[in-house]
Amino acid sequence: MSAANSATSGASKPASTRDKPANKAEAVADWADGRLGIYSLAKANLRKIFPDHWSFMLGEICLYTFIIIILTGVYLTLFFNPSMGEVVYHGSYAPLNGIRMSEAYASTVDISFDVRGGLLIRQIHHWAAIVFVAAMLVHMMRVFFTGAFRKPREVNWIFGFLLLFLGMFDGFMGYSLPDDLLSGTGIRFMEGAILAVPLVGTYIQFFLFGGQFPGTDIIPRFFTIHILLIPGVMVGLLVAHLILVFYHKHTQWAGPGKTEKNVVGMPLMPVYMAKAGGFFFLVFGIISAMSAIATVNPIWAYGPYRPDQVSTDAQPDWYMGFSEGLIRIMPGWEIRAWGHTLNMGVFVPLMIFPLVLAVIAVYPFIESWVSGDKREHHILDRPRNAPVRTGLGAAWISLYLVLLIGGGNDLIATHLHLSINDITYFVRVGFFVIPVITFVITKRWCLGLQRRDRDKVLHGRETGVIKRLPHGEFVEVHAQLPQDKLHELTAHEQPAPMELPAEVDENGVAAKTGVLTKTRAKLSRGFYGEGSQIAKPTAEEHHEITSGHGHH
Repeated sequence: MSAANSATSGASKPASTRDKPANKAEAVADWADGRLGIYSLAKANLRKIFPDHWSFMLGEICLYTFIIIILTGVYLTLFFNPSMGEVVYHGSYAPLNGIRMSEAYASTVDISFDVRGGLLIRQIHHWAAIVFVAAMLVHMMRVFFTGAFRKPREVNWIFGFLLLFLGMFDGFMGYSLPDDLLSGTGIRFMEGAILAVPLVGTYIQFFLFGGQFPGTDIIPRFFTIHILLIPGVMVGLLVAHLILVFYHKHTQWAGPGKTEKNVVGMPLMPVYMAKAGGFFFLVFGIISAMSAIATVNPIWAYGPYRPDQVSTDAQPDWYMGFSEGLIRIMPGWEIRAWGHTLNMGVFVPLMIFPLVLAVIAVYPFIESWVSGDKREHHILDRPRNAPVRTGLGAAWISLYLVLLIGGGNDLIATHLHLSINDITYFVRVGFFVIPVITFVITKRWCLGLQRRDRDKVLHGRETGVIKRLPHGEFVEVHAQLPQDKLHELTAHEQPAPMELPAEVDENGVAAKTGVLTKTRAKLSRGFYGEGSQIAKPTAEEHHEITSGHGHH
């Protein structure tokens, strides 16, 4: 029995090549590895290859700012009191002495002026939140314009979108916590939007606020959601996002030796980890410098919130500005029926806001359906080689900027001495016109760049050298592109548009084509038809031109 047990034990774990660990640290490592399998896990993942390109650091900025937000947020929770109970302020900030305010506001003022390093931590926390959402938006734009969302990364795109969506709303709740006049105005704005929801708006408002506005529960509830619920969900999404990045391997730009089945770059350890660690401290340092130089959300200048007052320059953070722009430009239409009033001026923008975001979330599935492409893609597109996708992205950005102007129409009017009505009418027209114009210009721009690439492949690059031919003609000498550049300019695929089935089958019977099939075919022609891409040069064309007479 003893011999059998010994044989089984030896078969399950090979004997060590050394008699004993070299030191205590190695002994601890052996003990941990025997129970957790850390060595095997590290060996399989720490040598994972990551491509080297500056645009990939945008995702790292998102991760690092999120870590900064968590660290500074933990510090702030030690001193912040999320209560709406009223107190009379007697602190070091003299202009507010003797003023009645909520405990939340008083504790925020104390953090700013009485807690050692409190104001700097507050500023870092707020600036990091602003940069976090900005980095996520730019990172998603990079993913969108390069087609990195295609199979097998559609689910990861959804995770990224949810992180952006939750980050926006968590930022809104975070800046509402101090209960100052500016944030209170924002909460009042949100309450008005909730009340515009038909049938259930009043119930939702009572559930959220615990009674009539402003109530006594909204700050404690926002605090719980802000520091516990949303961050917990975001951490889970972030972990899932990173796991999928590891599992699917990283995308890369086209180049020599790069295929859909490999990754060319540097290993995670030690090269990438060293660069990533340095980049983390660089991001932390820049945000700290921004926080020390530029004050954001000076709540002591606004004063405590009072329902009978409104901050004159009340503006949300930039990432929520377009939602306010939707409401500001919407006419104040109302529908009265059966003793009820439907406030269309608020309800319609409230419906458009999530609809626009939902289109972004499902776009990978829309493009996959239109193209019919079910293959995996690990090589990125140059934006110019996907003119329609690039035009749609540029149109969305233009729409966002137009609505951002609408959200700040009062400040633009006062600072530039313009009529607020003229700005509002401009935004109303621009909401429908500017995205279309932007799409057309961007698409034509991409096609122009494609023609330029085609010309460079076939005729080479301009050298600036002028040559006189025997018959007296002057021509500019072109130099052929190196092979790696030729590969980069011609590696992209050009999908063929979907063709509708024949109107009649082989037996002469009329074929039935559904509405969805016709719609898909029209969209496919719009995405990949003759007017949406310039045919890239073939190897035969290149050989014929470069080896023929008259090429200079």
